[in-house]
Amino acid sequence: MLKVQTANESVEIPIKEDTIDTTALAGLGLVVYDNGYLNTAVCKSAISYIDGDKGILRYRGYDIEELAEKATFLEVSYLLIYGELPSKPQLEQWSTRVMRHTFIHENMIEYLKSFRYDAHPMGILVSAIASLSSLHPEASTALQGEEIYYDESMVNKQIFRCLGKLPTLAACAYRHRIGRAYNNPSNSFDYTGNFLYMLDRLSETDYQPNAELAKALDVIFILHADHELNCSTAAMRQMASTGIDPYMCLAGAASALYGPSHGGANEAALKMLEEIGSVDKIPEFIEQVKQKKRRLMGFGHRVYKSYDPRAKILKRISSRVFDIVGRSPLIDVAVELERIALSDEYFIKRNLYPNVDFYSGIIYKAMGFPSDFFPVLFCIARTAGWLAHWKEQLLENTPIFRPQQIYTGEQQRSYVPIYQRTSQTPPAVPSKTRLSRKDLPQSNF
Repeated sequence: MLKVQTANESVEIPIKEDTIDTTALAGLGLVVYDNGYLNTAVCKSAISYIDGDKGILRYRGYDIEELAEKATFLEVSYLLIYGELPSKPQLEQWSTRVMRHTFIHENMIEYLKSFRYDAHPMGILVSAIASLSSLHPEASTALQGEEIYYDESMVNKQIFRCLGKLPTLAACAYRHRIGRAYNNPSNSFDYTGNFLYMLDRLSETDYQPNAELAKALDVIFILHADHELNCSTAAMRQMASTGIDPYMCLAGAASALYGPSHGGANEAALKMLEEIGSVDKIPEFIEQVKQKKRRLMGFGHRVYKSYDPRAKILKRISSRVFDIVGRSPLIDVAVELERIALSDEYFIKRNLYPNVDFYSGIIYKAMGFPSDFFPVLFCIARTAGWLAHWKEQLLENTPIFRPQQIYTGEQQRSYVPIYQRTSQTPPAVPSKTRLSRKDLPQSNF
């Protein structure tokens, strides 16, 4: 039991599974202040598990290493959403349903074509996801009522649609940026093979995406599919608590992922490696990091206090990718930087180990993806996890999210007529002595 006492009264709060129910503090007139949700659990979930001290990540009890080696992304998506690995007939039916929904409405195609030629692909994707709600009014709780998702078949249909259409919308955003006609999906390929086909086919009637690159991308999608209650997943759950349809929830989650501290972190790691340039410049860079003149991107994590298990897998995948597309000189910089950092007491003491962003950016660039497309790839993969959390929350009696705040503003004041007012100095822009966003704890990706 945890005993909390004020000047006038006290309360004993049971400790269950290393957690306390802080709503018990309300009777004492107390609230918990946790800026940025650093130590607050807002839900119970059976989807993914992390032990940051030991470097463990599991989906529904399965180690990420085993799933990355033996499963496919669609198989893992089924596991995340429904809780168990599918049987062979279940997987075949699941894959068929998802792939059937890769085709998008002609109105959506016209909508995508209306964007400027230089629009950011993530901006296009977020807008397109939100607009799916208007193309499927029968799925809108605002129009049909929340009761429609008491029907399991209705829930499943939106899951098929979202998983199926995300790669198509992403491919259209990519083609839009390079000024080429959109490609229709092809059910001749698997999930990631079809995605690469829509990205790269020109006029060939028999274009075949590289099967090894498709497999590598499939594994990367598995690694990014879910990661507990990170920023975008929390956004997904918070929006779902309002009862809005899954398309709007996905658009909100994707918007959170758009942030440079979340989905854009691998781009920052890649930029750092490009700035270092060559192995011989690493010692100088390391010294600048220690002097706090530079930041070591792609290392460290809010959750992991040891080596991110996903980074180990990506390091192996990078070798397979470079065997196909040619070795990037950046991989030599990355490997040497990792070696030095892992043997330097300065970084060991601070638990700065490579995270998932360190190698993913190098792999994406080697495969030909522009850096502003990295969060789009992340979004396709994480949609599986977002939908799993949406479905899980539908089964719970979750109230609408309504966090408390600590009010720091003025007390009651009287209105002053404009001719009696004096000019006031506006609030100052945060100075360099205050914490900037880059100094804050990084997102739980």
